[in-house]
Amino acid sequence: MSQNGAGTLIKTKPRCERNRVLVTGGAGFVGSHLCDYLVARGDHVICLDNFFTGSKENIAHLIGKPNFEVIRHDVVEPILLEVDQIFHCACPASPIHYKYNPIKTAKTSFLGTMNMLGLAKRCKARFLITSTSEVYGDPLEHPQRETYWGNVNPIGERSCYDEGKRVAETLTMDYYREHNLQVRIVRIFNTYGPRMALDDGRVVSNFVSQALTNKPITVYGDGQQTRSFQYVSDLVKGLVTVMDGPEIGPFNIGNPGEFTMLELANLVKEVVNPKAVIEYRENTADDPKCRKPDITKVKTTLGWEPVVPLREGLERMVDDFKKRLGVE
Repeated sequence: MSQNGAGTLIKTKPRCERNRVLVTGGAGFVGSHLCDYLVARGDHVICLDNFFTGSKENIAHLIGKPNFEVIRHDVVEPILLEVDQIFHCACPASPIHYKYNPIKTAKTSFLGTMNMLGLAKRCKARFLITSTSEVYGDPLEHPQRETYWGNVNPIGERSCYDEGKRVAETLTMDYYREHNLQVRIVRIFNTYGPRMALDDGRVVSNFVSQALTNKPITVYGDGQQTRSFQYVSDLVKGLVTVMDGPEIGPFNIGNPGEFTMLELANLVKEVVNPKAVIEYRENTADDPKCRKPDITKVKTTLGWEPVVPLREGLERMVDDFKKRLGVE
C-alpha cells in the first residue's frame, strides 16, 4: 500500500503482472511437459517438487528462464506462495512407485491436496486437481463416464493411490462447497511420451524399454486387458483447457482408442524392434480388465479431444528413450 498526497491509501500493483502458476510435481513426467507449455505461453511458472519420482533433467532446459523457478518442497508440508492458479500434479502415479511407499502416497494425496487447497483459498487462486482413471477401479461400466462412481478395492495394494485420489476429489469439492473456491477436476487416463521414468513399471515405458534393449516384451496375464493411451501433449492441452474453462468437472481426459496389451506389444514391436520376443507373465493383483474413457463431456463442453494417434506417439518417444538408455 502507498499514500497519495491527500493521505488516501492506494493499492499498489503486484510486481509480477503475468499469470502466476504453481505446478506441484512439476519435475515429473506430466508436470514438466505442463511447465514447458505454460512457460512458452508466457506465464510465470513455479515448479514445486520433492524429487521422489520427479527428475531435475526433466526441467533442466527451463532453469534460467526469467519466468520459471523451481522449489524443492514436499506438498505434505504447507508452503506460503502468491499464485493465481495451481495445477496440483504431485503424487507417485506408477504402481512400482506408489507400492514402494504406500503410506507416503496416501499422505501425498490427502495432506498434500489439503495443503494446496488451503494455499488456493488464501490466495484466491483457481485450483485444478489431477485425479485419475483409477478412481473407477476395475470398472463395471464400459466405457467410463464421469457419472460412474467406480468399483475400487479399498484395502488392496493399489488403494493407497486409487482411494487417495478419490479423497483428493472429495476435499476439492468440499473446499468448493464450503469456501466457494474455484476448482477443477481432471481424471487422467493412461498417458505416455518422452520423459517417462524408465523404471516406472507402466506398460508403454516397459514395452519400449524392453524392445530397445532386446529384452522380451513382458505381457501380464493373457494380454487381453485393455487400456487407452494418450500422448502427453494432448493431456497438457486438456489440463490447460479445463483450468481456463468455465466448468468444474470432473472431466475425463484421455484417448478413447482402446487397445489390448497384446495389441500394444505387437505395435511396439513393429515400431521399435521387429525382432523383439513377447513373453507372458502371471498378472498382478487388482489389475483392471478394461479402461476406456468416454470423453463426450469435455468434447461437447470445452471442445477438447486428443489428436495424436498411438503409432505416431510411440515414434515420437523412441529417440528420447534411446538417448536415456544409451542405445543406438
